[in-house]
Amino acid sequence: MKIFVFLGPSLRADLAREELDAVYLPPAGQGDVYRAVRERPFAIGLIDGYFERVPAVWHKEILWALQQRIHVFGAASMGALRAAELDRFGMRGVGAIYQAFRSGELTDDDEVAVAHEDASAGFRATSEAMVNIRATLLAAEEAGVLPPEAHGGLVQVAKSLFYPERTYPAILKRARDAGVDPHVLSALEGFLPAGRVNRKQQDARLLLGALAECRAQGEPPPPASFPFFHTEAWDQVVDWGKEQPPLGASRMP
Repeated sequence: MKIFVFLGPSLRADLAREELDAVYLPPAGQGDVYRAVRERPFAIGLIDGYFERVPAVWHKEILWALQQRIHVFGAASMGALRAAELDRFGMRGVGAIYQAFRSGELTDDDEVAVAHEDASAGFRATSEAMVNIRATLLAAEEAGVLPPEAHGGLVQVAKSLFYPERTYPAILKRARDAGVDPHVLSALEGFLPAGRVNRKQQDARLLLGALAECRAQGEPPPPASFPFFHTEAWDQVVDWGKEQPPLGASRMP
């Protein structure tokens, strides 16, 4: 049973392959889930997707996949966002990040956005996701490294940075400039990098496990309970998708 997984900076493809035999594809842009559906996989895992320079994955193409009785899972990054929006239609969200968006604890897309390199460099992240920073600061507080009264201020410092600029050195520098206690920052700096929490990677691994379990069960999803309306915009995506090469040609090395 073929599974497609859209993956990028959240988890290296070689590590993903150790957990699930699947076709690993670059981060999804608009139309890529539709292209995946054309190849009739058993399931689609959406982890990473483009946010800025490439149009984002469209909700309607995920609904189309569900209409075609293809499992669609989402976690960690773009997948968590879309799953929080579409789980009532049958998309299956996995992990803490999905749960935070679904509950309304998190609402901003920039919580999962990162800057990253291109395919030749394995989509390596060059900034830190806000969800990872939040988890790391909480871990530092729970470890007694960060006093509770400093936690919220450091979260605000990190949030004030534009997402491509969010790195731990940049956060520490801005916090120093803002007058945060240097002893607190020194303790936090010592906690890094060993204490860093990579919540996106954790959730990506959970999604792979959920896909493996789903494949082992072997059952297709139930028929969709919603109507699917063809629109002019949808027809444009369909026409574009028909002109594209098979997604397998884009699989990650």
